[in-house]
Order: sequence, then C-alpha cells, then structure tokens
Amino acid sequence: MNHSYYESSARARIAGLLDAGSFDEWLPAAERLTSPHLATLEQPAAFDDGVVIGRGSIAGKQIFIAAQEGGFMGGAVGEVHGAKIVGMLERAVRDRPAAALLLVESGGVRLQEANAGLIAVSEVMRAILAVRAAGVPVIVAIGGQYGCFGGMGIASRCATTIIISEEGRLGLSGPEVIETVRGVEEYDSRDRALVWRTVGGKHRYLLGECDTIVADSMEAFRQAITASIAKGDDWSLAALEREHRLLADRVQRFGDCQDGRDIWRKLGWPDPDAIAMLDNDEFMAAAQGHRAK
Repeated sequence: MNHSYYESSARARIAGLLDAGSFDEWLPAAERLTSPHLATLEQPAAFDDGVVIGRGSIAGKQIFIAAQEGGFMGGAVGEVHGAKIVGMLERAVRDRPAAALLLVESGGVRLQEANAGLIAVSEVMRAILAVRAAGVPVIVAIGGQYGCFGGMGIASRCATTIIISEEGRLGLSGPEVIETVRGVEEYDSRDRALVWRTVGGKHRYLLGECDTIVADSMEAFRQAITASIAKGDDWSLAALEREHRLLADRVQRFGDCQDGRDIWRKLGWPDPDAIAMLDNDEFMAAAQGHRAK
C-alpha cells in the first residue's frame, strides 16, 4: 500500500487503491478494442487503448473508475480512449455509484487523432458535469510521471475534487509545448525546479486549484479518495460563485508576478525557497493560512 503512485502503471494503481478482488474491468485488453486510426498511420496500438475502465470498491463503497496509462503515448486521448472514459461516466449517471474516480495521467490529445481526440475530451467534460448533476461526486487523482495537461487538464478542473501529490503536475500546455512555442528563454522545460513551482502539486494546491495534496503512496491517495467520497459534492450556484471570485481575486493579487515564488511571498510565506524542501506533512502544516482558497 505504500508503493509509489508516481512509479506505478494504471493497472497497478487500480490494484493498489481498490479493495482487494473488487475490480471488474469493462472492455478489457482481451476485447482488443484499439484505435481505428493508429494502424493506418503505422503507429503502435495498445489493446486497451491506454485507459482501463471498470467498477470496484474503496472502503466498501462502490465506485466507477478510469485509469489512464502514461506508458502508452503519454496517456494521450484519442477516439476510443475518450469514448471509454465517457462510457464509464455515462454509466455512473445511470447506476449512481458512490463516486466516479479518474486516475488522470495525460499529456493531452493525440496529435495522430487530433480532431477525434478534441471531440472526445469535450465529451469527457460534458459527461463529468452530467455525473455531478446526477449527485455523484467525480474525484480526480493526479500523481503520474506525465502529469495532467491539455484537454484532460481542463476536464479535471470540472471535477468535484482534485487530489494531487507533490510529484503531480497540472496545467493546460505542458512545459515542452510552451518551450516549443515561446522559446527556452520564456520557459525552460529542463529546469525541473521551474516546472514544479509553476505546474507542480504544491503550487497548484497553494493557488486553490487542487483540494488535497498527499504523499506519493497508494495508501495516501486511498485515504484521500475515501475522505472525498464521504464529503460528497457541493453542486450549487454558491459554490460556483466562490470559484469565480477566487479566479477574479487571483488576477488582482498575482497578475504582476513573474514566478511561483512571487506568488508564495504574496501568500505570506516568509521563505518561499524552503517550500520545495518540506515533506508533505510539514508542507500541509505550514500551508494553513498561506493558501489562496
């Protein structure tokens, strides 16, 4: 249970998070449901198209789950990949489990299936909102090697709860994409400290974009998911208005900041450079009162 979430595959994460023996996979690899486009482009395929879906239980509560496999095309979304996630979410609207859980690890949309992938991501976002409207919380966990970027970064922000580890990253464009478009002077994707203080878990938590930050272990993620299921979902106009106020306040407070450390100073951290050296428990204790949300 204390195995690294970051280093695990999609199937290992499912096995580590769910109650033993409870997982029932839908459209397993034996079904050979692969992308109809990759072979035409002479690209390798995966028999599960890089995402595992099904149902199981956590602490005795039935949940529906989708886990993206970063080891296949960086978890990028294509037509079949996206349709599997959407199908799981639509079934959640029908069957009303305790929660729908998304283990997100994705660089965005597959360039090889660009239009189909973009449509798929928009359908995922619509399905997430439909699940929440049906009274089922949607929980996102982020902590894989490829982070959560592109369309899945937007989709994740539609969820009820985002759980992230320090090693997790969340954003719209990935560091390599920004560097390619704007140049290394604007954003050096090889500067790991820069990357983590702009899209890393601690920074996203301090900005209020993630609800919980946990240590990199299966048990820590499992406990946070269990707590999120018990908390439920505040699907109300007041909650949406709070989010809008947070975004408006961010522009006013941090619009002139050039670096994550500038934001942390404005949040009241006396020594922003020390944040990276804090373990999760130390960080959480120190973050009280120094968070945008």
